[in-house]
Amino acid sequence: MARKRASRKLNIGASFQRLGDQFRGLNPNDPSVWPPLPRWCLFVLVAAAVVVALWFVWLTNSNDELEAARSKEVALRADYTKKVAQAATLDLLKKQREQVQQYVILLEKQLPSKAEMDALLSDINQAGLGRSLQFELFRPGQTSVKDYYAELPIAVRVTGAFHDMGSFAADVANLSRIVTLNNLSIAPGKDGTLTMDATAKTFRYLDPEEQAAQKRAAAAAQKGKRK
Repeated sequence: MARKRASRKLNIGASFQRLGDQFRGLNPNDPSVWPPLPRWCLFVLVAAAVVVALWFVWLTNSNDELEAARSKEVALRADYTKKVAQAATLDLLKKQREQVQQYVILLEKQLPSKAEMDALLSDINQAGLGRSLQFELFRPGQTSVKDYYAELPIAVRVTGAFHDMGSFAADVANLSRIVTLNNLSIAPGKDGTLTMDATAKTFRYLDPEEQAAQKRAAAAAQKGKRK
């Protein structure tokens, strides 16, 4: 019995020795000529290294995706908070929009049409004559067409008393149509009167043809930018 046990120990020891001998004298430059056990061990190590490397790469990409998702979450939360605040004030904004629209309509009513400009010029002239002012110059300039309205400057020079000039300016401001006095300058005259030079600007809304021309010009300009 003792001999059998000793024989088994010798066989096991010899087996381990044979396995260990396979790892001796290996050529690192040519693993293909290695014995089977070292080759399999190398294969397992390489496979494990590849799996570990892929695992770390996947973890890195997952971490980047996680950070991106967190940043997106913060942006979405901020956008949600902003929209909730806007929704809370929606009724107020609608009322303000209605008020603005009413104000715009009121201003549009104060703008004469192209056909009414002659009557407005006559009103300005009558405002000066009604205050005993003498017109030395009343010359309409070139009409300037804007996006939504047209502007007509008028060079004005009147002579008279100081208080009459102030009353004339007040009368112009109180006209039913919008008229502004710009670039005012007052100088003393030879006979004790004053001379006032100013540029009166009147405004009118565009007629349908002018509006169509403005739209065509805007479309052409937009098309030119795209090119």
